Amino acid sequence: MAHIKQTRRGRQRSATSMRRALRREAPTTVGLLVDAEDFAAMRHYRTFTFDDHPEYLRQVEGMLRTLTGQGLHTTVALFDPEDYAEFCAEAGLDPDAHTSRSRFTAEIAAAGATVAYTGQPLDTVIPLLVSRAVRRATWEYATTLLAGLGDCADCGQDIGRAAFDRASHLLMRLLDTAGPGSHHVVCSTPTEHEQLLAVLRTSRDTDGPACLPPSEGAEFATVLAVGVALETQGGVVLRTTAPDVPDRVHGWRLHRGSLLPLTAGEVFSAYCTDADTGEPVSPESGVEYCAGFDLGADEPEAHR
Repeated sequence: MAHIKQTRRGRQRSATSMRRALRREAPTTVGLLVDAEDFAAMRHYRTFTFDDHPEYLRQVEGMLRTLTGQGLHTTVALFDPEDYAEFCAEAGLDPDAHTSRSRFTAEIAAAGATVAYTGQPLDTVIPLLVSRAVRRATWEYATTLLAGLGDCADCGQDIGRAAFDRASHLLMRLLDTAGPGSHHVVCSTPTEHEQLLAVLRTSRDTDGPACLPPSEGAEFATVLAVGVALETQGGVVLRTTAPDVPDRVHGWRLHRGSLLPLTAGEVFSAYCTDADTGEPVSPESGVEYCAGFDLGADEPEAHR
């Protein structure tokens, strides 16, 4: 009998050990209410027990540190109360339930903006999380807009796809011509309802091609493609940083689906003017404001 009990205890310990090992391999996702307005919206639910946003953030940060200390892979996702309410309505869930919030968090972790938590301060996580959410929303809006343009009545070509291919070509042509260094590229494209903004950071060695992050490259090309397809009056600015030389700033304007170089004076004027007030801004020390370079060589024709 003692031998049987000992065997059972051994099996129980073995099962517990296996479950703990599996738990370490199961990722954890935490939905985060990043600002006071979103936090106030969630306070309308009885089962949401927090009543102070700073204290809520402190408790979340403590939990994240505990999870990381246990060796668990933890992801922080942006929790949007409006999206949550819509999700519950569409899925027929009670929004005032812990299980509904947990299910929504799992859904946004799979498709929304997230940041991997590795012990960094929450003050560092929040701006990055918001930035990724804005980028994703911009990309989704631009993608939807391009998809809605349909086919060309004359040639049957998909207008959005053609514009994306052209924008991708323009981006790679720009980076290839920019040469070695760290590149910071910004594209601004106005639409009827939104001012779309895309930012791309990449680098290039002396001999190799530009190291283009796939997701950021696709997002940038999509926003630029909107300007190409709609023939809006947007623009692109490139800032290049390299060792032992001043930073160089180049600029282009969108015109009928092409990027036309700005002059050095136009780049200086655009870079040294406050976008909100129109007032002059002092130029940065150690920065050269340069004309945009020609991107027209080997460029496919724009879809008309």
